[in-house]
Amino acid sequence: MTLFEELKARGIIAQTSGDEEIADLVNGGRAVFYIGFDPSADSLTVGHFVPLTLMKRLQQTGNRPIVLVGGGTMMVGDPSGRTDMRSMMDSAQIAANVGRFRGQIGKFIDFSEDKALFVNNADWLLPLNYMEFLREVGVHFSVNRMLTAECYKNRLEKGLTFLEFNYMLMQSYDYLHLHRLHGCNLQCGGDDQWSNILSGADLVRRKTGHTAHAMTMALLLTHDGKKMGKTAQGAIWLDQARTSPYDFYQFFRNTHDNDVIPVMKRLTFLPLEQIDEYKGLSGSALNEAKGRLAFEMTAMVHGREEAEKAQEAARSLFEGSGLSADMPSTAIAPEQLTEGALRVVDALVVTGIAKSKGEARRLVEQGGVEVNGQRVGGIDATLEPPWPQDGFVLRKGKKVYHRITVK
Repeated sequence: MTLFEELKARGIIAQTSGDEEIADLVNGGRAVFYIGFDPSADSLTVGHFVPLTLMKRLQQTGNRPIVLVGGGTMMVGDPSGRTDMRSMMDSAQIAANVGRFRGQIGKFIDFSEDKALFVNNADWLLPLNYMEFLREVGVHFSVNRMLTAECYKNRLEKGLTFLEFNYMLMQSYDYLHLHRLHGCNLQCGGDDQWSNILSGADLVRRKTGHTAHAMTMALLLTHDGKKMGKTAQGAIWLDQARTSPYDFYQFFRNTHDNDVIPVMKRLTFLPLEQIDEYKGLSGSALNEAKGRLAFEMTAMVHGREEAEKAQEAARSLFEGSGLSADMPSTAIAPEQLTEGALRVVDALVVTGIAKSKGEARRLVEQGGVEVNGQRVGGIDATLEPPWPQDGFVLRKGKKVYHRITVK
């Protein structure tokens, strides 16, 4: 199986500007390709895994990645898939986020000996002369055609600012700049970026006469149709300080039954034949597949040692053999207590297990909450002294655990 055939079999590719041409390019190791990342936070999330692993797969077969962080385009904000305008970030925060991205992406991509490039489009977008930019780039874009693009459709009813309207032109210029400077011949991105990516390839052809290709990745959605990477407690980050290895492991361990095989195909480097062995499994047999998925993903981001610790912590909990120091934990100050006690409903909100007191009450009333293995009997139940040294362990359902201590 060729690399391109494998990408298709794993369900990674959504659209291309030409399967045969791109297959010939990537299979022959001749692609100089770029993928862009908006530095909108100080850490990448699980939602970035498809582009990260795609870059790694392509680099392993001799293709050259260009990692582009949008320090310039971030000052505008990508309107794709959004119903409102992004909040504006100052240049200092954007620069700090760019620096953190470099370290995280380095876990996936080999930047040694010029095997890959890390670039920031602020370097060429910020010095641009606006009139020259309009004359060189803007003349090639039809407003009528731009307004039909999916990236703008959702914004037209609520109002699309002229600032955001420039995003497609700026992203297309990125492709042109990278082609001129580094011979970039392929841009990859999420399927919601198809209009922007195709426009960039078209601009390269118009300005240089050279062939440029476009390819999008299928968005990784959970069984409920949402983009992968967020939970009721918030985003799942690659930064260990924001999402612990244990929480990271548990996120994948709790993958919905219907999503296990698709996620395993797109994100892990396990052979397809090995993944196919998990098809049709259910119950405890499928749980084994979930554990394998969780271990592979945690090891990829946090290293094998942390993955083994998270795996052992999970086994400790599920097998009832005791508590674990790697369990997600929240410490509260004594002054947060009311007469020395903490209502279980409040504890569920403080730990993020429930989004609101109303949700916490419903969980308790439905019998879905335990404290140290004992079901909570009513919404007035409290956590009281003496406080165990290891704290109280809250449990929601079968899979969500959280330790709460007083310090």
